[in-house]
Amino acid sequence: MLESLSLPFVQRGMLEIALLAVAAGLVGTWVVLRGLAFYAHAVGTATFPGLVLASGLGFAAPLGAFGAAVAFALAMAVVAGRRRAGTDSLTALVLVGALAVGVILANDVFASGGDVETLLFGSLLLIDPQDVALAAGTSLLALGATALVGPRWIATGFEPTAARQAGLRTGRLDLGLLLLVALAAVASLAAVGALLATALLVVPAATTRLWAGTLRGWRAATAALVAAEGLAGLWLSVRTDAPPGATVAVLAGAVFALAAAGRSLWPRGRARALPALALVPAALVLGGWGGAANRPGVDVVATTTQLADIVDAVGGDAVNVHRILAPNADAHEFEPRPGDVRATADARLVFVNGQRLDAWMSDVVDRSGSSPRVVDLGEGLPDRVAGERAGPEASRYDPHWWHDPANVVAAVRRIRDTLTAADPAERRRFAAGARAYLAKLATLDAGLRRCFASIPPADRKLVTDHDAFGYLARRYGLRIVGAVIPSQTTQGQASGGELARLAELVRREGVRAVFPERALPARTARALARETGATARYELYGDSLGPSGSAGATYLGMEQANADAIVRGLTGGRRRCDIAGIP
Repeated sequence: MLESLSLPFVQRGMLEIALLAVAAGLVGTWVVLRGLAFYAHAVGTATFPGLVLASGLGFAAPLGAFGAAVAFALAMAVVAGRRRAGTDSLTALVLVGALAVGVILANDVFASGGDVETLLFGSLLLIDPQDVALAAGTSLLALGATALVGPRWIATGFEPTAARQAGLRTGRLDLGLLLLVALAAVASLAAVGALLATALLVVPAATTRLWAGTLRGWRAATAALVAAEGLAGLWLSVRTDAPPGATVAVLAGAVFALAAAGRSLWPRGRARALPALALVPAALVLGGWGGAANRPGVDVVATTTQLADIVDAVGGDAVNVHRILAPNADAHEFEPRPGDVRATADARLVFVNGQRLDAWMSDVVDRSGSSPRVVDLGEGLPDRVAGERAGPEASRYDPHWWHDPANVVAAVRRIRDTLTAADPAERRRFAAGARAYLAKLATLDAGLRRCFASIPPADRKLVTDHDAFGYLARRYGLRIVGAVIPSQTTQGQASGGELARLAELVRREGVRAVFPERALPARTARALARETGATARYELYGDSLGPSGSAGATYLGMEQANADAIVRGLTGGRRRCDIAGIP
């Protein structure tokens, strides 16, 4: 049951939580004592524009987040000093402004990637030395500030008039507290993310306050509870393969509910039982279960559903494929699960799509504590379509290369050769698997060519949710008119002006169908279709395969299903695409 403790990524997460517990225990009590719970949540969320800037300009994410948090704290100090409205109202106003700036930066300035999403929701699985150093520094600062300025914070919070009469500069003291809370929220990003910072900074302190008798005991109990909930949440996330940040947050809420129920039933004289609260999370993990048994074959990790399907077809029973992304998942938005990091730690090979679609995998490999061979199947393809150029880390090429079967042919050959090098004894099996799959790809390519040729040339106009079908259009003579999200990543959001221009273009070009993607919300695409008189009846598989049993459950099935949807949509349902030999 304890074998997970030996995993490097678990050990780093435990160290991060242990260090954060000191800062969260001290800062959390100040947050609850001074009524700053909404501010603590808001300052974490307000780091969003800083995260976008850091991602777009290529500098450290914590630096960008702290810059945004400091700006938020300063704005709060200025507007609160004028006392023209309630503190909560002012916090909400400043928060809305920060989020609006972040959205504009993400959509109109930078092509924000999945790393921003990871920071918004956190991941104890991807802790690096910089995160540990930030947590340690924040805890030391919280200790020093509490010792030196703590009594003055109490005075300014509860007797501000008397504090001013005593010569205390209440404005500067309050600003110092706001900045300390901001720093603690930034330090929590790696563990629970900006949107769940209250799971460390507010909920544990609110829980222990129900039972605390003294301020010193409250602080100690809060730090102990933060550590217990964080460690137990990390443990449970590893055992259940759940997101660690969300697991910690849910556990913290459950402990608060138990504490509140117990407080209503037990007399206050039983408050000496306060330290037992920290034992509740530990009790929840005592029923853990053992790990899975080892299986024969080459252990392989594939990032996307398409790659996992292709590797499995080539390797057969001689490979054990762990697929990172789930069916109908968006590859541009990803948070690793504990099972993903653990599988990477055990893998001999990691196959990635490349071209920035799954750039997050490099962090998973780095944090896994092992050195599997990473094979970028997006390199050296026979056909390349230019990619987007927004941001310093943007892909040079369109990352959706698998929509051209000729590229998949090249990928299959690299997979065969890589598997053979990893397990030469299975050379014949890998060669036979690759040979059979290459034959199916030839059948698919010929069938797709016939299907798309059946569409009248004037009607071969494609409008999709996002710009993911450039390879398909180029190979089979389709013309891309536009996309609802005018980007090769789903991270963007179309502006009103862009949608209006696209609607006008659809009407002018006489486009017959707008194709929503199954992994994305279809509301905007369907609204565009209603406005222009096109149909949005037919959906496509864009970045991911469909679930088991669906028409797009395999790569071959996905491409045929997409072709059938496009042919039907662009011919008004009069024709369809069926390819013999392709499921």
